[in-house]
Amino acid sequence: MKSKTLSVRAIKIAGDVLLYLFIAICLVALILSIVSKKGSDGAATVLGYQLRLVQSPSMEACEQTDVSGYKIKDIPTKSMVFIEVMPEDPSEAAAWYAELAVGDVLTFKYVYTTQETITHRIVSIEENDHGGYSIELQGDNKSEDADTLIQTIDTALINSPNYVIGKVVAVSVPFGYFVHALKSPVGIVCIIMVPCAIIIVLEIIRIISVVSAENRKKQRAIKAQQQNEIEELKKQLELLQAAQNEVSSTSTDVQDIKTQNLEEQE
Repeated sequence: MKSKTLSVRAIKIAGDVLLYLFIAICLVALILSIVSKKGSDGAATVLGYQLRLVQSPSMEACEQTDVSGYKIKDIPTKSMVFIEVMPEDPSEAAAWYAELAVGDVLTFKYVYTTQETITHRIVSIEENDHGGYSIELQGDNKSEDADTLIQTIDTALINSPNYVIGKVVAVSVPFGYFVHALKSPVGIVCIIMVPCAIIIVLEIIRIISVVSAENRKKQRAIKAQQQNEIEELKKQLELLQAAQNEVSSTSTDVQDIKTQNLEEQE
């Protein structure tokens, strides 16, 4: 019984933790969606950092590319990348570009037939004689079915359709999958169904716990009553035994007196 009670209590605590964790994650996602600044392509920018979901496998791990010496390594599809947005002020932007190095991962706009948003690694960066930098970028995934073209951006060109958005400073696969799931119809349903299901399960557990406690309380009351009745019967038996002993003693005394009288008469 004790182990069962502990199991119910552990399930209740685990359910509460899951519920509060899910609510916290949803609140964070809601706050981010409220305070974030949406770009023309729907990307959210929060406190100078842009959040984007990776849509292609071009930066996934590949045996042909050694990324062991870099901070940002594998970037799986559907993961979330956190991008330090390039400063808008020209002097700050120049200082920002000066700190870039081979191996850094940039998110940028690039035109093939149409303008695309790409996240690739710097494979070459050189300062131009006419100012700015010439940056060559390429995806890590060099498998046969992946796009391994090299993109070149000249940061000195003004109003070019090929330009840098920012530098990738962190990657989160779980958060990316979570946000990606929330954007789907199934994810939206889960936002409603999962908390409701957890609440229902917790309520069922609470009801079972209350009913079990009431049953235990009734059983203890019944046992206590039975024990009291047994004690009362014992007392009555003891009184009856004492009365019988007293009657027996009285009968013995009377018999002794009769015997004595008979002896005196003789």
